[in-house]
Amino acid sequence: MDHIVYLDAQTKELENLLSGKKVMIIRGASGRKMPHGRVAKGDCLYFIRNNAEGLVRAKAIVLSAFHSEKMAEEESRQLVLKHQDKLCLTEKQKSRWAGKRYLVLVEVTDVTEIPPFSIDKSQYGNMDDWLLVEDIDKVKTK
Repeated sequence: MDHIVYLDAQTKELENLLSGKKVMIIRGASGRKMPHGRVAKGDCLYFIRNNAEGLVRAKAIVLSAFHSEKMAEEESRQLVLKHQDKLCLTEKQKSRWAGKRYLVLVEVTDVTEIPPFSIDKSQYGNMDDWLLVEDIDKVKTK
């Protein structure tokens, strides 16, 4: 399964993944939303910076994925802090994710830069920061 993941350009998430400083991505919400329950070991993630350039610049393989059950706020905070060494979150990012009822922690491996390409987002009415695309070749634009 292929996924397109938008990364925070301001905090240099992509650069931190490519350098190996960061090896885990987090998503969370008060309810179960993408990618909760939809990303698994062996899936391929394609990364785009969230700065409107719209180019996929790197990819990685999912090493492991943790999908939480509903958590209390403190339990969620503790989970984020426990994985901070892999997440490398800024204080602003910590406050964004810690405390969410549902968290998804995705550990990645084999993060590699690829020749940049754009994607066709017309099939995705609700633009989120994580898109399940099944096969990247179906959304690549020439």
